[in-house]
Amino acid sequence: MSTVPSSLCDLSEVAHALGIPGSHFHPYGPGRGKIDPSFVVPGAKSKARYILVSGMTPTPAGEGKTTTSVGLAMGLSRLGLKAVVTLRQPSMGPVFGIKGGGAGGGRSTIEPSSVLNLHLTGDIHAVAAAHNLLAAAIDNSLYHGNPLEIDPLSVTWSRVVDINDRALRRIVLGLGGPGFGIPRESRFEIAVASEIMAILALSRSWEELGTRLSAITFGRNRDGRLLRASDLGVNGAMAALLREALWPNLMQTQEGTPAIIHGSPFANIAHGNSSILGDLVALGTADAVVTEAGFGSDLGGEKFFDIKCRVSGQGPDVAVLVVTTRGLRMHGGVGRVRSGRSLPPELNLSNPGAVRSGLANMERHIAILKGFGIPVVVAINSLEGDSPEEYAAIKEAAKRVGASQAVVSTHFKEGGKGAESLARAVLDAADSSTSSWSPLYELTDAPEKKVETIATRVYGAGSVSWSESAREELGRIAGTPAAEFPVCIAKTWASLSHDPKMLGAPSGYVFPVREVRLLSGAEFLLVIAGETQTMPGLPRDPAFKRIGLSHSGVIEGIV
Repeated sequence: MSTVPSSLCDLSEVAHALGIPGSHFHPYGPGRGKIDPSFVVPGAKSKARYILVSGMTPTPAGEGKTTTSVGLAMGLSRLGLKAVVTLRQPSMGPVFGIKGGGAGGGRSTIEPSSVLNLHLTGDIHAVAAAHNLLAAAIDNSLYHGNPLEIDPLSVTWSRVVDINDRALRRIVLGLGGPGFGIPRESRFEIAVASEIMAILALSRSWEELGTRLSAITFGRNRDGRLLRASDLGVNGAMAALLREALWPNLMQTQEGTPAIIHGSPFANIAHGNSSILGDLVALGTADAVVTEAGFGSDLGGEKFFDIKCRVSGQGPDVAVLVVTTRGLRMHGGVGRVRSGRSLPPELNLSNPGAVRSGLANMERHIAILKGFGIPVVVAINSLEGDSPEEYAAIKEAAKRVGASQAVVSTHFKEGGKGAESLARAVLDAADSSTSSWSPLYELTDAPEKKVETIATRVYGAGSVSWSESAREELGRIAGTPAAEFPVCIAKTWASLSHDPKMLGAPSGYVFPVREVRLLSGAEFLLVIAGETQTMPGLPRDPAFKRIGLSHSGVIEGIV
């Protein structure tokens, strides 16, 4: 059984200090509880500073966005503000795959980390169950005479599981004879890439959740009409499965700063941000809210503005861009970095020349964030092997391209104390700015134009190419309400481009779109580029080998 470290506060006291009514906080188990957000006044304007944390294009080990988000929230607390950090729940795919955990690191973690990384309150499992219930309903309708006249070749709805398993990317269902269903080709995706996870993270009420679930499209009938979950009568049961999953989860940092953990959409194949409801609770109860967008500003950052902020109506006051000397050395050409393998040791050695060569990546990310109309503070996440000369080069370049400040943060070693300087810089930037956020494109733009805008202005591409199937789907979408949905681009996280081998700040290349999917419930178009897979695979040396349970019931190996 997981236990709560003795140094942590009682969560009921954390909820009370935030002003969450006792009747709306529900203890769930050791170290976590559920918040019924019905006490939040819909549409109320918050006076809290809203702080987005994004990052440069990372190494496979990551550059510490979660650690920085946690440390910054603790630093703000040390300055006397009532601060909250809002984060996604880690998927068990990366936990058992490469990362081994997503709770932060060093002295900037969410605790208990094993609770956060494994199951938490079962929200991801509820999403998977609701998703797979719709999948089962589709095949059940096909089996029992196909009353909706579903065209089996048009069915786009997959099945999901929250484990990396490349063998499930393409499957055949219904083998074994007439008693086992109708044979057809299908696929599995990771649960956090499910449209239902996106719906959960974007819904602000049970009513909206139900409306979005009803609108999910899974295929077409033989006359070409779109079919929805409501046509199968399964949407009500799906909503029932998600009843408590819609409630945000309350945890805390190791220094007792409140942490709202809710939603888990992948950032390179989904919209990559924690829930709107979680942020609304935080904004309604705190002086400062730190929220993290997944991967770099080209992925979770862009989707934060163009998808999440459009729905919530709430934009940030300032963005924090997390960089490391290690990441800049990689973009400067040091080492041969391969996903799923340990980082080359030379990446941990001071190399001012390589850092200067890699600064183009940081500069592009600063420009991306400033393009949304808000000030940017660069957080240099301090690591072993850094040198003053490298820090000086980063600060000079950040100032030259328009960052408000660039600050070295030692939160990994020192917790909130090590992030106080960063916290002051963030507050200064937020309070001195007179600008406000704006999206990158208009919803009335054609889908092709939206994608081209992101590809050229964010990714640095010279043009966009479209597969035949992608163009066919765009043709079906043209003239429908879906043509005014925002776009969610799925691409590699390892490069600003679609190609993980293109480091630094590539430009002028052709950005290839392979597939377009209509997500009617989430109300965005999923645009898949390059070789991106919606079901990741495990690495050669998976993290699950280092995770276990001791004889005394303590979970070990979670980081």
